[in-house]
Amino acid sequence: MGWEALGQWGKSAARIASLTGGVANDVWSVRVDGQIAVGRLGSRTDADLAWETELLLHLAREGMTVPVPIPTTDGRFFVDGLVVMKYIEGEPPKTRGDWRRVADTLRELHRLTQGWPQRPGWRSSADLLHVETGTRINLAAMPYEGVIRCRAAWARLAGRQTCVVHGNPNNPGNVRMTADRVALIDWDESHVDVPDLDLVLPENAADLDDGAYDIAAQASAAWEAAVCWRDEYAVKRLAEVRTV
Repeated sequence: MGWEALGQWGKSAARIASLTGGVANDVWSVRVDGQIAVGRLGSRTDADLAWETELLLHLAREGMTVPVPIPTTDGRFFVDGLVVMKYIEGEPPKTRGDWRRVADTLRELHRLTQGWPQRPGWRSSADLLHVETGTRINLAAMPYEGVIRCRAAWARLAGRQTCVVHGNPNNPGNVRMTADRVALIDWDESHVDVPDLDLVLPENAADLDDGAYDIAAQASAAWEAAVCWRDEYAVKRLAEVRTV
């Protein structure tokens, strides 16, 4: 159905302007019931979108500022790959103090989602020690030696407690800040994994000790290399993963 599905949010619902989004989605500002919102159209399954929208509603109920899904006129939170979410104002983090607030927000996310089920079709870093594929990851497409290094990096996190991780919080564009709150947007890469993967922030704003930061940074670089393989960024990230 494509963007025609936007009509499920009301006869007056309309697209306004294209926004910067990930390679997997078409993201637009939209108008729904006279209010500005964000529409994201992609190819995720209904099970995947149900997991994401349920997560966002849970976090909002617990007091976090997130892009809350807006229901259709008949109460659905997605239609044919289209999700419409609340638009969130704010600025990206700029200082170490800003990033420390982001770290606090991430730790709240991790606290609120301990024991959360895995996103359908996804794998955690621990899973990828034993399997080759999961959502956008296909380790068989990567150089064999690179896979060995990635798995060695992930093995250093094995056995730790898991929760929902945002997946890309160190991108300033995924954060909207005001004086009194921090909002995380773009939950398209969120899944269940080890929380340290979210805490590799600029200037080590999460205050991880040297050993913990090194372990998390290596595992994070390995994850981004695997998820993005094989664009230029992924090649660069894989080069950062050391032999252990």
